[in-house]
Formats: sequence, C-alpha cells, structure tokens
Amino acid sequence: MAKIGYARVSTRDQNLARQIEQLHDAGVNKIFQEKLSGKNADRPQLKAMLDYIRDDDEVVVLSLDRLGRNSHDLTDIIETIRHRGAQLNVLNLPSFASIEDPNLRNLITTIIVELYKYIAQEERETIKIRQQQGIEIAKRQGKYKGKIREYGPHSPNRQKRYIYKEACRLLNRKKDGDETLTKRQIARMLGIAPVTLYRIEKYQAEDLANVPRSER
Repeated sequence: MAKIGYARVSTRDQNLARQIEQLHDAGVNKIFQEKLSGKNADRPQLKAMLDYIRDDDEVVVLSLDRLGRNSHDLTDIIETIRHRGAQLNVLNLPSFASIEDPNLRNLITTIIVELYKYIAQEERETIKIRQQQGIEIAKRQGKYKGKIREYGPHSPNRQKRYIYKEACRLLNRKKDGDETLTKRQIARMLGIAPVTLYRIEKYQAEDLANVPRSER
C-alpha cells in the first residue's frame, strides 16, 4: 500500500509548499502537484495520479477543493479513486483510520464527503444570491455601472478602444449605404473575429440607446 498525494494551486502566484509539507507530514510517499491558471480546466497531474494509483493505495489531499472544482467534478474523481480500489484521505476532514472494517470506514467517509459537498454548494448559492442582491441595490442607488467591456470607449486596453471606435465608424458607413462593406470584411480589416464584431455592434446599439435623443 502506498500513500499518494495530490496538491494544486489555482494561480501561478500561489505556492505549493504548505500543501506539500502537510502531505509529507501525513506520510505521503509520492506527490503529484500542479499550478494552474483560474481558467485552465486541464489538470494533467491529476489525471496522472488517477492512472498511477492501484488497489489498497491511499490518496491524500489537504482539502476536497484541491481535488475537484465542483460537486459533479468531485463525485467523478472520488468514484474513479474507488473504482481503482484506493481510499481517499482528506486531511481537513475527520479521520476514521481507527475503524478496522474498511467497508464501514468508506461508508462513513462517503457520508462526510457528501455532507461537505452539500454545504459547499449551499454556500456558493448563498454567495451568488447575495451578490445579485447587492448589484440590484447598487443599481437602484445608481452606483452600479457594470463590468467594463473588453471592447468599448472605456476599455482599459488602448488598442481595443481603437478597434471599437473604428468598428463603429465602419458599421455606420455600412448602415449609411456603403455597399462595398460587409461585416466579414470589416472584421478582417480590423483583425478580429466576426463574432467579436457582432458583439461590438451590440455594444454600439446599447450605448446609443443610453444617449438622450437631444444629444444624438
């Protein structure tokens, strides 16, 4: 039987040292580790760890959120671990190592993990509701301006501000009857994807709708 650890951080700036130290303290023989960006869903070291484990191995993680990103993800990973005959040990959850019957130990661990996933999901839903409520209050008070668009007159990226301005100018030319212009040509001229041009066109319409008629 081997103790196999898995450690993960979500950004390149975070440090794996704390997780690795606690895994070593737990007697882990081999550690799979990776640093991922927040948008990167590919976890090659997790896949390698799942391929590596065998019967009677023990998979050790510092916490469940290091293992999976959501309840569905966690369920799939835990089922894979069990299918390979290994056990899961989550260091920040209660330990049932003193229970000799492995079936009973697995049953109790499953109950604790399911309870943890339920609580975590409820907390996420509560946060979303509170954020939405906060946005609605801010809107009523006139304090919420929304997320700054990637392409727009106030984009933090100077090049994308320019692209937005040029796209609007060319779209207006097309609307004024310039038959030599197509949306595909405009996108090609600006070096953007057609879907980006359609998004800019939508932004342009929204901006125009917010301008008083007397100022148009």
